[in-house]
Amino acid sequence: MQRNNQQIIADYLNGDDNAITILIDRHIKAVLNFANRLAGNRQDAEDITQNTFLKMWRNLKKYRQGENFKTWLFTIARNTAIDLLRKKKSLAFSAFENDEGENAFAESLADSDPLPDEIFAKAEEKGMLENALNKLSFVHRETLLLRYNEHLTFDEIGKILGKSLNTVKSRNRRAVIELRKLLEADAPK
Repeated sequence: MQRNNQQIIADYLNGDDNAITILIDRHIKAVLNFANRLAGNRQDAEDITQNTFLKMWRNLKKYRQGENFKTWLFTIARNTAIDLLRKKKSLAFSAFENDEGENAFAESLADSDPLPDEIFAKAEEKGMLENALNKLSFVHRETLLLRYNEHLTFDEIGKILGKSLNTVKSRNRRAVIELRKLLEADAPK
């Protein structure tokens, strides 16, 4: 029987040094993929991933049993990515967003276009989608990656981002609109 994350953490905290390796092996691919898509290059992604697991290890005693470990880990990964990217360049934020990340203009638009899953399914080439994702603002890219790559709920994403459920939903909606426009602009005529 495979141990869950909480059991592995408990084993590590009780002196089983091998348990940390199991925990890292279980999540390294997802964290590296997330970091790579956020940062846009492998070197930065590897730095983010390494620092994420170092921070995880240092703070494992602070992890609250019963809390979703993946949400906790991806919060660390996101914050680590932001720190690294801030050092490299300033982040671009939407001119229409307020301090809470809300955008009354975008939220009031009616949406009769395909759903996000349909957009992803219709993207004929992975490169086209990757190119479009890399053109999105950091805020929109991270929201889409957490939702559609990591299959996290809006509530889990809100915890990672430190934002309300409504803010996460509106960011997702704006990101999908922006992604749709980029994909349509890049689509073969």
